[in-house]
Amino acid sequence: MKLSSETLSVLKNFGAINQGIYFKKGKTLKTVSSHKNILAEVTIQEDIPKDFGIYDLNNFLSVVSLYKDDPSFEFEDKQMMIVGNKGRLKLEYRFCDVNTIVTPPEKSFQMPEAEVNFVLTAEDFECVLRAASVLSSPHIAVESDGKKIYIVTLDLQNDAANKQALEIADGNGDVFKMVFKAENISKVLQGSYDVTISSKGVSHFKNKNVPLQYYISTESGSKYERKS
Repeated sequence: MKLSSETLSVLKNFGAINQGIYFKKGKTLKTVSSHKNILAEVTIQEDIPKDFGIYDLNNFLSVVSLYKDDPSFEFEDKQMMIVGNKGRLKLEYRFCDVNTIVTPPEKSFQMPEAEVNFVLTAEDFECVLRAASVLSSPHIAVESDGKKIYIVTLDLQNDAANKQALEIADGNGDVFKMVFKAENISKVLQGSYDVTISSKGVSHFKNKNVPLQYYISTESGSKYERKS
């Protein structure tokens, strides 16, 4: 088996969410953060032949990067063989026990009814993340005054901090503020997303171009007021 550059890119992103990962047989990969506030799922083009765990995903990717000639992977009972350099190089990489890593739930997550819906373009996403970084904003909020929806980079604990508001959609009359930790939003692989947010404390980011999605919890300070 070989891993495409697209799959390796997603795995690098998953390594920022959770140090370890448990591969399940098939084409679906999932990961969850240690605090269980970020759940990510992707459908890859490769077909994983068996269940196995990797304790340090970033280390695994660093090992794979040593092989510049598109290495292949051969699976054994307790390890995989990474083969490169036209078959001349072989590296044994051991699997880990599933109990040593944080794993996502077996059942698929069911998103509750979402009151907030909008499209987040790749350009706007990059703008928000850059602002949060430059302004050292610990929070990102999706806010509406009823007329417009904005994504705001801010510090909820410091009213004197700089903040940026980016208009992204028309409002529906409801007034709300859905708050996220900036560090959680930054773990979403950049791109264009259909975004839905529920007042029950969770959001859904669905990539518009690849079968990749994230569920991210909202934080305290979030509020939603329906129009009368």
